[in-house]
Amino acid sequence: MKKKNVVFGILGSVMDRASRRRGRWDQRWEKWRPTVALFQQTELPIHHFCLLYNEAEAGLVKDIQGDIEMLSPQTRVDCLPVNFDAPWDLAQVYLTLSAFLKKQKFHSRDDYYFHITTGSHIQQICVFLVTEARLFPGKLLQSSPRQTEAEEYPIQVIDLDLSRYDEIASRFKQEHLEGTDYLKAGIQTRNKAFNTMIAQIERVAIQSRAPMLITGPTGAGKSQLARRIYELKKLRRQVDGAFVEINCATLRGDNAMSALFGHSKGAYTGAASARDGLLKSADGGVLFLDEIGELGADEQAMLLRAIEEKQFLPLGSDKPVQSAFQLIAGTNRDLRLDVRKGAFREDLLARINLWVYQLPGLKERKEDLEPNLDYELAQYAGQQGAHVTFSREARKAYLEFALSPGAEWTGNFRDLNASVTRMATLCDGGRITTEVVRNEIDTLRNRWGLELDVAEADAMLERCLGVDLVRSLDYIERVQLEAVIRVCAGCQSAAEAGRALYDVSRLQKSSTNDSHRLGVYLKKYGLSFDAVRRLGISN
Repeated sequence: MKKKNVVFGILGSVMDRASRRRGRWDQRWEKWRPTVALFQQTELPIHHFCLLYNEAEAGLVKDIQGDIEMLSPQTRVDCLPVNFDAPWDLAQVYLTLSAFLKKQKFHSRDDYYFHITTGSHIQQICVFLVTEARLFPGKLLQSSPRQTEAEEYPIQVIDLDLSRYDEIASRFKQEHLEGTDYLKAGIQTRNKAFNTMIAQIERVAIQSRAPMLITGPTGAGKSQLARRIYELKKLRRQVDGAFVEINCATLRGDNAMSALFGHSKGAYTGAASARDGLLKSADGGVLFLDEIGELGADEQAMLLRAIEEKQFLPLGSDKPVQSAFQLIAGTNRDLRLDVRKGAFREDLLARINLWVYQLPGLKERKEDLEPNLDYELAQYAGQQGAHVTFSREARKAYLEFALSPGAEWTGNFRDLNASVTRMATLCDGGRITTEVVRNEIDTLRNRWGLELDVAEADAMLERCLGVDLVRSLDYIERVQLEAVIRVCAGCQSAAEAGRALYDVSRLQKSSTNDSHRLGVYLKKYGLSFDAVRRLGISN
């Protein structure tokens, strides 16, 4: 279906007016009236025109509407009252215009333009601003007088530099920050590289409909990020269709073709009726193909055509189906390696890797573990209707383990979610205690293949500290000392061990002496790095 051109414009109370004095009304066609001139050209056919006007100009609106209907009877004209009480007040005009646009329904199948030739200079500036902020999902249109009567009135799409409007530029920055915060689900993440990546994703999400490729290990949050991108685009009026998600690893044989592209009746044994596929369901929206590297060769070929041509053939049909969707692909594999092996199409990879984002695992974002811990607790409270908190000692013990080199987090944020769910479920009175944390640490060690024999751990500490001192320590101290000794046993120098143990706090210091910090800690227990390393690795 061919797209329709929809043009918005603000009534020009002076420029659009024609004199009704005797003899002059009939000469109005010789005068350049910007709004009417839009329909005295053939370069851009206008299917739908929305004219914004102040109710005090109702008489002029009637004249303009009548002339438009004479020039272009096929155009649908809607006259929409929008009262700019102070058309020279920048803030008031911007807020009025943005509030009006937020109430409008825009469709991805149509092309939108905003005519900026009429209205006050402030109104024109604000039209620029709402378009730049994507509150208006279209282009700007400018008309001008013609040079000779034999010519049509010229029109052009324009793009001007808005950098000098510093007051409103701050609004863009705030909207950008709100967008990045939305993509992060409100989690105050601290990892600089991750925050930089999310900031770019926010810009791309509202500026582009090109495919995006999200890579990263299982559990890193690819699916959640894809859904957040869709929801942000929907908030910014970039899509009006659905979010459709499928894990390609679940698709095999005819089921894969049918699930993705649909099928006609009788296309294969058991196809008793026609079926719309996922690509059709995502028309006007976002299609998220997780583990795209699992797709077969035939599915890859058809997907490439669907991305490039916005159409495809359902299984068993010779009639193409159209679907305008944005693709977000996810994978935990190196697709470049798959291309070299012949398992993934090189042309498909070239088409989907314009925007590629590598999500780091939880072990690579340890500074974000604490805010994500709070997020998971809040999510549990919202889902179960039960507020759960840690005791101070329990929170400290859990974080010490979670941030230690021995914490694998192989399932990434899925592991963290499961861990919080177990502790919140098993605690009494909504309070997670050190005993609950101790049991959870044992569970995590076991799941990661790090199950520690208690007797062996005690023996290791006793070799370093002696029986009497070990028995005088609190559980938290024993856990911490055990972690320190294990790190020291696996390092060649005190500096290397210090860097591993103080991996976050050391970054906040202007100068670091990690071996000295470790030495001070060990000295409290009468130990040294060399003694700990020697005793910690001995049998």
